[in-house]
Amino acid sequence: MLKIVFMGTPDFAEKSLEKVFEAGYKIEAVITNPDKPKGRGMKLISSPVKQFAEAKGLNVLQPQKIKNNNEFIEEIKKINPDVICVVAYGKILPKEILDIPKLGCINVHGSLLPKYRGAAPIQWAVLNGDKTTGITTMYMDVGMDTGDMILKEETEIGEDETTGELWERLSNIGANLLVKTLELIEKGEAPREKQGENYSVAPMLEKEMAHISWQNQTAKQIKNLVRGLNPIMGAYSLENDKKIKFWKVEAITNEDIINIFPEFKDYDYKLNAIEPGTILFSNEKTGLYIKAKDGIIKVLEIQGENAKRMNISDFLRGNKLEVGTIFE
Repeated sequence: MLKIVFMGTPDFAEKSLEKVFEAGYKIEAVITNPDKPKGRGMKLISSPVKQFAEAKGLNVLQPQKIKNNNEFIEEIKKINPDVICVVAYGKILPKEILDIPKLGCINVHGSLLPKYRGAAPIQWAVLNGDKTTGITTMYMDVGMDTGDMILKEETEIGEDETTGELWERLSNIGANLLVKTLELIEKGEAPREKQGENYSVAPMLEKEMAHISWQNQTAKQIKNLVRGLNPIMGAYSLENDKKIKFWKVEAITNEDIINIFPEFKDYDYKLNAIEPGTILFSNEKTGLYIKAKDGIIKVLEIQGENAKRMNISDFLRGNKLEVGTIFE
C-alpha cells in the first residue's frame, strides 16, 4: 500500500482526505495551514482537514511557511512518502518538496485543465456562466497548475447552481477521482497527458467585483455574479448609501414581465428607456423586480445592511423599497 503525505486545508480537501483514509492508504502525515482566529472572540479555529486528521489520530503538521523551511523539508524527507497528495492546500510547493516522493506529487484541481488554472476555478466557472466543468488530477510541477494530467471527470453546472453548491459536488467528485488516481499509480498504470497551450486563468476574486454594475451588466451576467459569489461574499448594490446584498435572483425578459404583469403591456415600449438599476415593482406579494441593462432581475433572496439573509417576501414586509428608486 502506498505511503502518503496529504496536504490540504478547507472542506473541499477534507473530503479527499476522508476518501484516501477510507481506502486504507498509509497516511504518514497531514499538512494543513495554521489555525486562524475567527469570530468576535478571535478564537483559533482549526481547518476542516486538521479536524478530520486529529479525529482519526493522524500526524498533523502546520508550518507557517514551506518555502526555504529546511526543518520542514527534512521532516518530509524522513517520512519518505511514495506520493504527496495536494488538495486546496493554499501554498505553492517549492521544487525541493516536489522532488521528494518517488511517484510524484498529485494535485486535485477544480476544473477541466488546461481551462481555469489558478486559485478560483470553481468560482469563475459559475461567474462566467459555463454549462460544464469538472475535476482534473495531475502530476505537479513548478508551474501554476501546468503539470501532466492523469484523470478527468466532467459534470454539468445547473442553471441556478451557486458556487457553494458546485463546490460541494466537486469536492465529492474530486475525492473519488483521487482514490482512482492513486489506484492507477500503485499499479503503474496511471496515464500522463501533456496540457495544451490553449489555457485560461482563474485568479483570486477581488472584493471590488462584488459591486453590481447595473449600467454595464445584463440580467444574465448579474445572475451569474450573484450565484458565483454565493456564499463567498455576496453581490451587492447601494440603495440610499446602504449596502444591499443579493443572494438569489432570476434573470427574466421584457416579455416575461408582461406575462407576470399584463397591465404593463401598454408601456412595453418604455421599458428599454428606463435607467438600469431602477426598481420596477416592489411589494411582498409580487416581489422585487429591477431593470438591468438588458432584461430584468427578479430578486428571490436578499440581505439588508446589518441584517440577516431572507427571502424577498419577508424582507419587503419589514423594509420599504420604493418603485422608481435606482440602485447604484
